[in-house]
Amino acid sequence: MPIPWYDDFGRLPPGEHVATWGEVVDRFGWNPWRRRLLDGLAEAMHLLALAGCRGLWLNGSFVTAKEEPADFDAVWDPAGVDIDLLDPILLDLSGGRAVQKARFGGELLPNVVEAKSGLRFSDFFQNERDTTRKGASSTSSP
Repeated sequence: MPIPWYDDFGRLPPGEHVATWGEVVDRFGWNPWRRRLLDGLAEAMHLLALAGCRGLWLNGSFVTAKEEPADFDAVWDPAGVDIDLLDPILLDLSGGRAVQKARFGGELLPNVVEAKSGLRFSDFFQNERDTTRKGASSTSSP
């Protein structure tokens, strides 16, 4: 099933919308800035795949109707990942993930429990600050 269209607020409808990499590129790469962010995400996903990662959730303003989101937010599935093979930048969460943003154009977190909410990041990211549910797209390696 294709990624659904945005609601009246420019967000994906609530839920997890599974997509192939090609569907993600087609749906969210409609201008040069967004394609640049997707290039960085593809590089990060390649590094994750080399360590055994098989899935990722994409969220934030990147999966909204915003023309030029500042970055992307992604959460990767740590199941089966060999930490020894993982590029250290993907574990560097310091300084607001500044190193990740500089290299990839976005932030990547392992899908672990977010301390304040008690939710896994893949679930936490499907809520607005006011607890309104929103959608996320999940994909496997490009």
